[in-house]
Amino acid sequence: MRFNKLIPELSVTDIDVSKQFYTDVLGFSVEYTREEDKFVFLSRGEAQIMIEQINGHWETGKLEYPFGRGINFQIEIDNLDDLVSRAKSKGITPFKDTFVSRYKSDGITYAEKEVLIQDPDGYLLRFSETQQEQ
Repeated sequence: MRFNKLIPELSVTDIDVSKQFYTDVLGFSVEYTREEDKFVFLSRGEAQIMIEQINGHWETGKLEYPFGRGINFQIEIDNLDDLVSRAKSKGITPFKDTFVSRYKSDGITYAEKEVLIQDPDGYLLRFSETQQEQ
């Protein structure tokens, strides 16, 4: 297994609820767990994330819902429409429904289709699918 150079680890209130959300709703796979630590290492494509139930080791202040205020995690995927359909079929309402952002880099215009989904603890996940425009 190859580890990314940056892998966020999120403190969660209930490891079982979060694990089910990330796998069943968002399509992540479990790479490994440390059950005694209530820890799960997840991946989806080349994206990696760790979740661990709150344990008093990492908190720098009081954790209140929604967690992660001021940050969102962008995750590039191949088929955004499939993810959105899957999430909605499981009763998840996107924080911000599908939208398209355009940007130009080196003379090339890209269209980035995105959706924002909150996890059970309120972390904001921005899934995107980017295409080059002519």
